[in-house]
Amino acid sequence: MATLKDVAERAGVSRSAVSRTFTEGASVSAKTRSKVEKAARELGYSPNALASSLTTGRTKLIGLVSNNFHNPLFLEVFDLFTRSLQDRGLRPLLVNLSDETDPANSLRMLRQYSVDGVIVASSTLPPSFAEAFRDAGMPVVHSFGRYTTSPHVHVVGIDNIACGRMAAEALIARGYRRVAFMGGPEAATSTQDRARGFLGALAEHPKIEVTTSYASAYSFDAGRVEMTKLLMTDPAEAYFCGDDVLSIGALSAVEEVGLRCPQDIGIIGLNDMEMARWQNFDLTTIRQPVAEIIDASVDLVVATIATPDRYPETRLFPCRVIERGTLRPVS
Repeated sequence: MATLKDVAERAGVSRSAVSRTFTEGASVSAKTRSKVEKAARELGYSPNALASSLTTGRTKLIGLVSNNFHNPLFLEVFDLFTRSLQDRGLRPLLVNLSDETDPANSLRMLRQYSVDGVIVASSTLPPSFAEAFRDAGMPVVHSFGRYTTSPHVHVVGIDNIACGRMAAEALIARGYRRVAFMGGPEAATSTQDRARGFLGALAEHPKIEVTTSYASAYSFDAGRVEMTKLLMTDPAEAYFCGDDVLSIGALSAVEEVGLRCPQDIGIIGLNDMEMARWQNFDLTTIRQPVAEIIDASVDLVVATIATPDRYPETRLFPCRVIERGTLRPVS
C-alpha cells in the first residue's frame, strides 16, 4: 500500500504538507493541494483514519446504541443511520444492549474507542440512560426518546401521547364500541405514553368499553402470544397494538383461530415499517417519520460535537394515520 512518504516524494512536497492536505481545516495552498491529490490518485493512496485521529483528536466514530435488534424496524433504522453518518464522513460504532438497561458497560466501551458522540436509538430506554453519556462529557442525542419540554439531553422523536389519541380517534370514527390497547412492555416509556393518550381520548366517550393489556416485548412472538391469550376470553372489536411488529403478531393470532381482519377484529399499529405495507399484512398504522428523525438526530450530534455546551432541545415530528386494510371504513 502506498504510504504518506510515497505521496510526498511523488508530489515533491514535505510529509507535513501531505498530512495537512488530508486534515480537515488545515492550512495548505491550492497549488500544493492539487499536487498532493494528483499524486495520491496515481498511487492509490488513502489517508489512515486512525493515524489522522491522533492529529485531529477526532475519530469520526459515532456510538449508535440500541436495545431492540429483534424488531424488524431496527434494520431500517440502522440502514438510515449508517447512510446518514457516512454522508457526513462519519462512521457508526454499533452497541447492542440486548436486555441491558445499565449504561455503564456501553459507556466504558465507547470511551475505549474514543467516539466523538453518541446516539441512543430507543423508544423504551428511560431518559436517564442517555443522560449518563452527557454526565460523562460525551455529546449525545436520544433518538425516539421520550418527549419533555425541558430535556437534559437532545431528544428527537414523536409525541407518543398524541399518537395514542390519534389511534383512539381512528377507532371512534369507525364506530367501534369495544376497543383495547395492546401495548409493548409496560415499563417502556413509549408504551406508557401511547396508553396514556389512547385512554385519555377514550375517557371522553364513556359509552365505549376499553381494556388494556401488555406484551412482554416489541416483537412478533410477543404480539402473537398476547393476542392468543386475549382471544381465549372475550376479545374487543378493535385493538391499538402500539407497534407494527406487535400488530403483525396479533394478526397472525387472529388468523390462526379462523377470524378475519377487519371483518371480525380491527387492528391499528404504529411506525409504518416496510413490512406493514406488504400485501399479506396491509396494516393500517400510524406513520412515524423515521428518516426525518434520523437525519435530525445526526445533525444534532454533529452540532453538539462542534458546540459541546449547546443547550438541550427536543425536536418532534408529526405522525399521521396510514389507511390500509385492517380497520373497517369510517362510518
